[in-house]
Amino acid sequence: MTLVLRFAAGSHKGLIREGNEDSGYAGPRLLAVADGMGGAAAGEVASSEVLGSIVRLDEDVPGADLLTLLGDAVQGANDRLRQMVEEDPQLEGMGCTLTAMLWTGQRMGLVHVGDSRAYLLRDGALVQITQDHTWVQRLVDEGRITPEEAETHPQRSLLMRALDGRGQVEPDLSIREVRAGDRYLICSDGLSGPVSHQTLQDTLGSFYSPEQTVQELIQLALRGGGPDNITCIVADVLDVGATDTLSGQFNDVPVVVGAVAETPPSSTAADRSIADTPAGRAAGLGRGPQGAFGPAEGYGAGHPDGQGGFGPAEGYPEDGGPAVHGTEDFDDEVPRKKRGNRALTFSLVGLVTLGLLGAGGFFGYQWTQSQYYVGADGDHVAVYQGVNQSLAGLSLSSVHTPYKDIELKYLPQDQRTHVTNTISASSLGDADEKVKKLGEQAAFCRKVADVRAAAANPQAQGTVPAPGQQPVQQAAGTVATHAGFVTATTPPSPSATGRAPAAGVPTATQTPTPSATAPAATPGQGAAAPVAPAAPQGDLPGLTDEERQRADSCPKP
Repeated sequence: MTLVLRFAAGSHKGLIREGNEDSGYAGPRLLAVADGMGGAAAGEVASSEVLGSIVRLDEDVPGADLLTLLGDAVQGANDRLRQMVEEDPQLEGMGCTLTAMLWTGQRMGLVHVGDSRAYLLRDGALVQITQDHTWVQRLVDEGRITPEEAETHPQRSLLMRALDGRGQVEPDLSIREVRAGDRYLICSDGLSGPVSHQTLQDTLGSFYSPEQTVQELIQLALRGGGPDNITCIVADVLDVGATDTLSGQFNDVPVVVGAVAETPPSSTAADRSIADTPAGRAAGLGRGPQGAFGPAEGYGAGHPDGQGGFGPAEGYPEDGGPAVHGTEDFDDEVPRKKRGNRALTFSLVGLVTLGLLGAGGFFGYQWTQSQYYVGADGDHVAVYQGVNQSLAGLSLSSVHTPYKDIELKYLPQDQRTHVTNTISASSLGDADEKVKKLGEQAAFCRKVADVRAAAANPQAQGTVPAPGQQPVQQAAGTVATHAGFVTATTPPSPSATGRAPAAGVPTATQTPTPSATAPAATPGQGAAAPVAPAAPQGDLPGLTDEERQRADSCPKP
């Protein structure tokens, strides 16, 4: 029994991405897919260089242990990326995934880093034989989310491992025994993301031709939205007899697709030591579209592209379809054109972004000017228009109405603190209403301060008698002090307009009654009993309880 591989490869940039950062390589011994990411080169350089570094494994007969070969090749590719970043710091951040299989004729060595995948279709059942190195896969492994939840998780693309030139890479390495009839699929997440596992199984089991299957898979990914670059390799394990006339005719023709087909890696192009091997002949990376033993059964030999008689898959334009088998020839002008298009796109995106930011800033400023709040303006209260914020050193508010007669020093401490920290208002009218209440409180506290000053200096108010006069008792002084506060805090009484004062309402200049000024009568004279002095009432004598409670909150000298 002689087992051989018959393979096909294809790649498409998808419907969202500007360029293709995936790279795929299929040779008689080596099958590999790398998905580029990040960096100034947007990942295509990383994926191209990694495949260029491991392509030497595609020799006629592997000369060492499979896992050793794969492990050393992957570490060498990672070292190559580190060297490139050291030579050009603008490449910092680039990297790629890698899933590759090395074939010996009886066994398959598998190396895997990242979230590209390898599948095995055997006896009609499709099994994923790699494990994603992603954050959501770790959550699945820990039982924190289900596989179904992982498919739509917002962080499903967050990689835990990748080839990025930083430190030692830790790939998954394994050996697989192969059987005749096995079908392998290696793909980037641009295929495994939008296409379900069941659809992959049905498609891989429905088509005989590997190339036909590749095109159908790419079309399914595009129908699923094509959110990412799509690259896949389909390889069949066939049992051929000694009389097979095609055996060995095409076993040195590699297949290259994606970014590596457009931009040959510098590392393999400069490596002269493998020039005469299949890997060396693949250094041009743009070879013809043949599998290891020519076109699989079902391909028409007379197709003008040499790709079989079925032509492009349904829905692909003739000039924009997937790059199957890397038939596109390398053109020195392609990279420059690609860079020019990218620069133009970035410029347009930048202009649109600036326009949106400008429009957003204008409407945002207009909104701020419909807002009002009460705050402090120096030593008095004011209504502000705008919001109490600044942007790039520019204040977003200004004084709308100053109230210089409402001084902060006359406001109770809590109200003064609120004003200093600003008081929000739902409208200009609401702000004015809040200021009105503050004004009433400030006016009251100002008059309380005046009364306290008068109580502290009674001679200034005429309450101390001139020399030779009888001293005024405390009761009379109390009445005079309260009358002064009432006069200061209420509208003028009728006496202020020239009319007689109301009965029983004393004034500040009222002559004390004999009972208040005359000395105490001696016994037997029939005089009224002496009047007892009034109890002290603090610095605001004669106030009502309501007035005193309100005055207690006012600032004290």
